[in-house]
Amino acid sequence: MTTLGAVGSKSSAGRSVVIGLLLLAVLAFACWQLLASLNYSTWNWNGIWTQREMMFRGWLLTIGIAAAALVGTFLLGLLLAAGQEMHEPVTRFISRTFVEIIRGTPLLTQLLLGYYIVASAFHLNDKIIAGILLLVVFESAYMAEILRGGVASIDRAQWDAARALGLTRAQTWRLVILPQALRRVLPGIAGQSASLVKDSSLLSVIGVTEFAKQTDLAVSNTSAPIEGYIPMAIGYLLLTLPLSWLARRWERRMKTS
Repeated sequence: MTTLGAVGSKSSAGRSVVIGLLLLAVLAFACWQLLASLNYSTWNWNGIWTQREMMFRGWLLTIGIAAAALVGTFLLGLLLAAGQEMHEPVTRFISRTFVEIIRGTPLLTQLLLGYYIVASAFHLNDKIIAGILLLVVFESAYMAEILRGGVASIDRAQWDAARALGLTRAQTWRLVILPQALRRVLPGIAGQSASLVKDSSLLSVIGVTEFAKQTDLAVSNTSAPIEGYIPMAIGYLLLTLPLSWLARRWERRMKTS
């Protein structure tokens, strides 16, 4: 039975690879046909190539912003999720109100109000730091709901058992609740992380010269929109696809353990 199961697993994995390659080939063909239908006879790849260093600097800045914002988003989201599960009504009310207000307004509005009003009031003139903080505030509200859903799915008996063993509330969260909740919400966390990377492109409205902003400047300098925006799309895919892959790998490992 074990041998048959292993053979079946290998054949299933083989079919998945073949299907994935076929879908990739179809997508590549569709993209090629789309580009061919444009009758774009004056490609200007040489012009975009001269702007490669500027675009690459923007891409690296996007990586740095996304990495810092991801850490802050998870930590603040965890605090907000825990705050909504607290017995104290004031803490629960503040956490819930914060989440609802942030989720009820678009990121673009929060960036403009946050930078030109809040950050100016605190004399925070560094656009990158201000952008990271504003991105953390926005994304953490969604991360909190994802984590809270995972926590809410844990049976109440787990809390009672931890209390019976003499664990403190902090120990219960760290040793019992969070490991189980994270296993259940990994796809949601991966999706929100990819969304954060893409949302970082909106930081250009406050003057942060990240990847999208640098690409716009390169396109303006060369008058080559297609040649500029195709590499931009590929650059964002290079950031978001590994996040999804790592999340699936971690999810399989946690299921196995």
